[in-house]
Amino acid sequence: MKQSFHIITSTCVPLPLENIDTDQIIPARFLKATTRDEKFFGDNLFRDWRYRKDGSLNPDFVLNDARFSGEILVAGKNFGSGSSREHAAWAIAGYGFRVVVSSFFADIHKNNELNNFVLPVVVSEDFLQELFRCIFENPDTQVEVNLPEQRITNLSNGRSEHFDINAYKKHCLMNGLDDIDFLVENQDKTQLWEQQHNS
Repeated sequence: MKQSFHIITSTCVPLPLENIDTDQIIPARFLKATTRDEKFFGDNLFRDWRYRKDGSLNPDFVLNDARFSGEILVAGKNFGSGSSREHAAWAIAGYGFRVVVSSFFADIHKNNELNNFVLPVVVSEDFLQELFRCIFENPDTQVEVNLPEQRITNLSNGRSEHFDINAYKKHCLMNGLDDIDFLVENQDKTQLWEQQHNS
């Protein structure tokens, strides 16, 4: 969903597992879908962890735990490894997450998140583990993600870290632009460049 991104303050959903791959985020059988409906993919985010084989909810999985909610997913190291499927980012966005926090992201998945208006925030392993502790001790723990300042803050203790983001992607997120929107926005500049270099 196209939406501008500036500052988000939210509670978090903790998923302290490492090496979560895209097949776990959205199983391969859903790649055959003929829709890109956000709700469809959001409803099937972490499908095989959220549901038992008989289709009933798995009460032990964090998305089914009423204590945890919010627009921020906090995940273990090496999030989004495996297949490059963009459907994984669709599912994360479709569920309603605006931010994913981890100490490391697979590059392709990280870019897919950015292209789908989800902000991947890379923090130190120490910050990540402390954040997990705070969330599990108090599910009402809030985190502020400030994109203009590129800073994430654990509001329960005031600890913050700077995070990196490509300047182009930052501009697009802050202005609610996808790649096509950006080109249209800069059409005059593109045409001027072509005129200057084709004469």
